[in-house]
Amino acid sequence: MSAKFLIDNAKLIELSINENADEIEKLDQEIGDGDHIFNVQRGIKLVLELEPTIKDLPVSKALNQIAMKVLSGIGGSSGALFGTLFMTMAKGDGIDDGIDYKKAIEIFAQGVEAVKQRGKADVGEKTMMDVLIPVSNCLKKGVEENKDKNEILNEAIEIAEKGMLSTKELLATKGRASFLGERAKGHIDPGARSSQLMIKTVCESVLNS
Repeated sequence: MSAKFLIDNAKLIELSINENADEIEKLDQEIGDGDHIFNVQRGIKLVLELEPTIKDLPVSKALNQIAMKVLSGIGGSSGALFGTLFMTMAKGDGIDDGIDYKKAIEIFAQGVEAVKQRGKADVGEKTMMDVLIPVSNCLKKGVEENKDKNEILNEAIEIAEKGMLSTKELLATKGRASFLGERAKGHIDPGARSSQLMIKTVCESVLNS
């Protein structure tokens, strides 16, 4: 992992999010505040603006700068949660030592756990955690079982989609959607959809590298 890897994947994520922006906006208008896609797109733009500053930095310092930019520049819960993810990953043991995919998975899992604690959300509550937690568990299990890297990443892509789709029939317990009660059912959570797209993009990027 390198700062270049972070920037390259942010560019790919921007393409994927922009391609699906209308869908995500519609999902958020149905059960959310309607600003999720704006916040996500703004966050990615802010990260990409850092490229000249972070491209030659150690990964830990690059992730820290990304975290601070996201925390200060994005409204809603997205800024705090993604900022927590990146800040925790920046502290990962040995992250600047040319880590392999197994170590990267371990550090990502630490980041997801920190987001879970910060947002006080778990699987089954109709949030992005319905994607991030199952993906993190899938990645860790794949490493523990000594599966091939490509097999692990392909499984993570499938799990991300499954988690995203699962939010359709869930009751929301967080955010504006929680006030809708049963009316929130039948709608996919926009945060789960954007998170699924990000996971899919990064996994496919690594598979194709």
